[in-house]
Amino acid sequence: MTLNVGDKLPEATFPMMGAEGPGTIALAEKLAGRKVVIFGLPGAFSRTCDAAHMPSFIRTKDDFAAKGVDEIMCLSVNDPFVMKAWGASTGADDAGITMLADADGGFTKAVGMDFDAGVVGFYGRSKRYAMVVDDGVVTHLNIEPEQGCTISGGEALLDTMS
Repeated sequence: MTLNVGDKLPEATFPMMGAEGPGTIALAEKLAGRKVVIFGLPGAFSRTCDAAHMPSFIRTKDDFAAKGVDEIMCLSVNDPFVMKAWGASTGADDAGITMLADADGGFTKAVGMDFDAGVVGFYGRSKRYAMVVDDGVVTHLNIEPEQGCTISGGEALLDTMS
């Protein structure tokens, strides 16, 4: 499957580290009857993800809320320990951004967003993208065509919602 506007997202469960220890997040429960933004990126703590992609959604969180977005979620093919640490170090946790660890890359593969970049040790990682999902259905989708963060950042996604 290659993800497109109008597609319903597949069901997925993501591991997470909470205050009480390990747990899970069921995507279907988070999407039911809600409007959410999900942005995917290649790797926590990597240069563009850390310096550009995550900060763009922290900066625009209130603007998304003004457009009716209930929650912003960041997804990466990393383990839940890494995502928890990255959420704390970037300020994403303080901003209320939900960190999704697609630990085995299953969701990323299911939506056709996986790629390999062996030169930097990335295998089965997530392409850089951002989407608006309304009650489980993709209504806006920006997939980064190249390296960098031009159309998949918070500001660019907001522009598509006008």
